[in-house]
Amino acid sequence: MVRRKFRKLSKKEAKAKIKTDGLALENKKKLPQFATSTQTEKQILEIPENILVRDLSAKMNVPVTILIKSLMKNGVLKNINETIDWETAAIAGDELGYEVKLKIKNEKVKTEIKEEKADAKDLIERPPIVTVMGHVDHGKTKLLDAIRKTDVIATESGGITQHIGAYQITFKKKKITFIDTPGHEAFEAMRAHGANITDIVVLVVAADDGIKPQTEEAYEHAKRAGVPVIVAINKIDLPGANIIRTKQQLTEIGLIPEDMGGKTITVPLSAKENQHINDLLNMILLLSEMKQFRANPKKTASAIVVESHLDSSLGPVAHILVQSGTLKKGDFVVVGQTWGKIRLMEDEYKNALQSAEPSKPVKIAGLKELPFFGDALQVVPDEKTAKIVLSDFKKAIKITDKDLSKGKKVIPIVLKADALGSLKAIKDSLKKLETDEVAISIAKEGAGNLSDDDVMMAATVKARVICFKSNVPSGIQKLIESENVTVTQYNVIYDLIDDLKETVAFLMRKEIEVKTARAHVLKIFHTAKSEKIVGIKVLSGKIQKNEKAIILHDDKKIGEGKVLSLQIEKDKVAKLETGKVGGIRMSYEGDIAEGDELEFYKTELK
Repeated sequence: MVRRKFRKLSKKEAKAKIKTDGLALENKKKLPQFATSTQTEKQILEIPENILVRDLSAKMNVPVTILIKSLMKNGVLKNINETIDWETAAIAGDELGYEVKLKIKNEKVKTEIKEEKADAKDLIERPPIVTVMGHVDHGKTKLLDAIRKTDVIATESGGITQHIGAYQITFKKKKITFIDTPGHEAFEAMRAHGANITDIVVLVVAADDGIKPQTEEAYEHAKRAGVPVIVAINKIDLPGANIIRTKQQLTEIGLIPEDMGGKTITVPLSAKENQHINDLLNMILLLSEMKQFRANPKKTASAIVVESHLDSSLGPVAHILVQSGTLKKGDFVVVGQTWGKIRLMEDEYKNALQSAEPSKPVKIAGLKELPFFGDALQVVPDEKTAKIVLSDFKKAIKITDKDLSKGKKVIPIVLKADALGSLKAIKDSLKKLETDEVAISIAKEGAGNLSDDDVMMAATVKARVICFKSNVPSGIQKLIESENVTVTQYNVIYDLIDDLKETVAFLMRKEIEVKTARAHVLKIFHTAKSEKIVGIKVLSGKIQKNEKAIILHDDKKIGEGKVLSLQIEKDKVAKLETGKVGGIRMSYEGDIAEGDELEFYKTELK
C-alpha cells in the first residue's frame, strides 16, 4: 500500500497522484451518485478566479480522483497541485452537482513564501522580477527602452525582439528586474517560460489598437502562473488612441480596471514620448511592497537561463536570472545538459561581479557548451559532482530520446528501493508493462534512502519518484515541495506495479471528438481578422469554453474556430445550454453571417 505522500495528501490522493502527474487519472470505479446527480438542486459554490485542483476538491467535498476524472472528460489534464480558472471549475462542478460562481471580493494580497517558516531569519527583501508581455508592435521593447534609457530597438531585426533579455534598473533607490519577452507568435514557448519565472507581468496594450489574440495569450500565461498583472496602455500620444475603449476591452477578457470597479492596475503612458513612465514604476514598487517578495541569499544558488550565445573570445555565454541563494564567481554549476566553473560574471553594463543575489540578472562564462533558454542552473560542490550529476542526466535524456525517436509515449521515473534485489525485481516487472506505444524510462535508480540528487534529477527530466521500502529523509521534504516533484512510497510491489499499469493503459487511449451542441447565429456583434463575437441561440446540447466550433453555411462546413468565452447579456458564463440565447467570442479567421449554424465538439479519450 502507499505509505506516505508529501504535501499533506491522503493515502488515496497519494496513490492517485502517481497516476496523474501531468497525465490525469482514469478511475476504475463508477462515479458515485453525487458526481452526476441531477435529482437534487445543485449547491452554489463561490470560488476565486483561479484555484488549485486540491483546494477545489476540498471545497466540493469530493475525492480528488473524481474531480480529476471530470476535468479529463472535458479535455483538461491537471494534477492536484495545478491551477484551473473558475470557468473550468464550473464545467467540472456542473457534473459533480455544484453551480460554481466567481467570487467577487476585495481581498488583501497574500504571498505564499514556502521558505518563510524554516528560514525566516535569513529572508531578505529582493527586487521584483517583472516580465513585459503583449501583442507584437504594441511597444514592449520601446517601453523597456524608455525605462532603461538605452536604444534596444536599433539592435533588433525588423523591430521585433528575437530573444529574451533581463535587465535591472534603480528607481527611488529600489531595484526592479525586467524581463523582455518576444511578441511574435513563433516564440510562444519562450513567452510561456517568461510568465513562469516572474513576480509581476506588465501587459502592454496599444491605446489605438486594443486587445489582440496575443494580448489574451499573454494574459492566460500570467493567469495560469498566478502572477498579478499591471496593464500599460501605451501609445496614448497617437491620434487614434482611445483609453476608455481599451479599458472596456480589458473587462471583456477578465481584467477589470480599478476605476471601473475591479482590481487591475492600469497606467496610460507613451513610451515614445516618455510620458508617465514613472507612474508605471511607482505602481510596480507599490505592488511589490504589498507582495513582500523575499528570498534567502544563504541557500545554495539556483538560477534560470534567459538567453545564451557563443562569444568569439569568451566561448559559451549565458544570461541568467538568480532565483535563490547567492551565485559566486568560481562556483561549479550544472546548467541543463552542460556544466562549468564560473570564471566571469558581469551585469548588463559589463561591470565585473564577484557575486549575485536573488533577482539579479547576470552574464556568466565558463560553461563547456551552450545551455538553452529555460535551463535550470544549480551550484554543485566540485567538478567531480558536476560530472556525476550531468552523466546521470544525459543517461536519462538518452533513454527518453531513444523511446521518443521510436514514436513512443514515455513515462520517466526515478526508482529507489531498500535493496538491490528489490530494485532488480521491480525493474524486471516494469519492463513487462511496456508496449509498442508506451515506454517506461528509468532516469535514475539506486538502493537506499532518497537523496537530494534523486529529487533534482526528477525535477530536471520531469520524472516521478517511486520509493519501494525506501526512506525519505525529512530534511529533503522542502526540496521536494520547492521543485514540485511527486514522491510516492510503497511497501507492496503489486501496488506499485498496478499503479504503473493503469498509467500505461491510460496513455494507450485514443483521442476522439464528441459533438456537444448545435446553435443558430442570430446576430454578428464584432468581426475582426482572427476573432468573431456573435449572438446565438442554442438549438441542442451544451456549449463550453475551449470547444471547437464548426461554422456551417447551408449545412456545408466553411471553417472552424475555438470558443474563447461565453456570456448571457453582460455576464460571463461557463456554459450555454439548450434554448439559451447568449453571446460567444471565438477565434476564427473566416466569414460568418446571420443565419449560419455552429456545431461544437470536445476531445475525449477512449
